[in-house]
Amino acid sequence: MDDAPGRKPWEAFRPDGVIIFSDILTPLPAFGVPFDIEEVRGPVIQSLICSEDCLKALHPIDLEKLHSVGESLKILRQEVGDHAAVLGFVGAPWTIATYIVEGGTTRTYTTVKSMCHTAPNLLRDLLCHLTKAISEYIIYQVESRVHCIQIFDSWGGQLPLDMWEQWSKPYITEIVSIVQNKCPKIPLVLYINGNGGLLERMKGTGVDVIGLDWTVDMADGRKRLGNDISVQGNVDPAYLFSPLPAVTEEIQRVVKCAGPRGHILNLGHGVLVGTPEEAVAHFFEVTKSLKYDSSSQNHAMEEPKLLV
Repeated sequence: MDDAPGRKPWEAFRPDGVIIFSDILTPLPAFGVPFDIEEVRGPVIQSLICSEDCLKALHPIDLEKLHSVGESLKILRQEVGDHAAVLGFVGAPWTIATYIVEGGTTRTYTTVKSMCHTAPNLLRDLLCHLTKAISEYIIYQVESRVHCIQIFDSWGGQLPLDMWEQWSKPYITEIVSIVQNKCPKIPLVLYINGNGGLLERMKGTGVDVIGLDWTVDMADGRKRLGNDISVQGNVDPAYLFSPLPAVTEEIQRVVKCAGPRGHILNLGHGVLVGTPEEAVAHFFEVTKSLKYDSSSQNHAMEEPKLLV
C-alpha cells in the first residue's frame, strides 16, 4: 500500500492498534542464525540446522542485539499514547524452524517434515531452543511497552492435524504458559494461515484470541470456538480491490457473524501489495460507524442488533 506522502498509516487511518512492520525472522541472529534477504528468494539462511553439531552453534538469545526493536516500540508507544494499542509479534517455533531447516521459504516443507521421522530428537531440541528464545523475546517486547502479542504460526497449517498437535502445539502452549506467568495481563493472539481445521486445537493452547484467516466462515468459526474466547479477523484482503459498497457489505457480514462481544475486526491476512489507499480508508470509516444496540440485551432471548 502506498501511503500518502509524509503520512504514516497511524496518522492516515487512526486504527485501534498499530504494529511496526518487520519480519518474524528478526530475532534469529540474536541466537546464532544469521540470514540475508534476497529480492527474489526472500529470506536465505546459509547455516542450516541439520545435525547435532549444527545445533551447537545456537546460543541463548542476546536481547542487546534487538535493542533497536525495543527502542522502536517505546517510540511508537509514546507517539500513539492512549489512542491505540501497540502490538508486538513473534513467529511460532514450528514456523521459525521451517526456515532454519529448509534454508528459506518453501512450497513443500519436505525437509523439515521428513525430519519429524528421520531426526525427531534433533527437531525437538531445535524447537525447545526456539521456544525459550521466543518466550524471552516476547517478554522483552512487553518490557518495551507493547499492549498485546500476536504469535504467528504461519506455516502450521501445512501440517496434518496430528502432526501439528505433536510438533507445534506443545511449544506454543509452553510459550503461552511462560508469558502468562511472567506477564499475566498481556493478551496473546494466535494466528495460523489455513487454520480452518485447527480452530479447536488452537484454543487448547491457552491464548486469549484466535485469529481466523479469510477462508474460515466467521459464523462457523465463532460457533466452533464458543463465546468464552475472542476472535480476530477475517475480511478477505482481496475485498479491498472490490467496489466500496461490496467492502461495506462484507465488513457488516463479518461483524454480525462474530457477534457483539470478543471480536477484533481485521483482515484475514495482511494488506496485499497494490491495495488502494481509498479502500483501506473506507475499511476504517465503515468499521468505526458500526455499533451494537445494547438495549436489545434486555430481552433474554434476543441478541444485540448491529446498527449501520
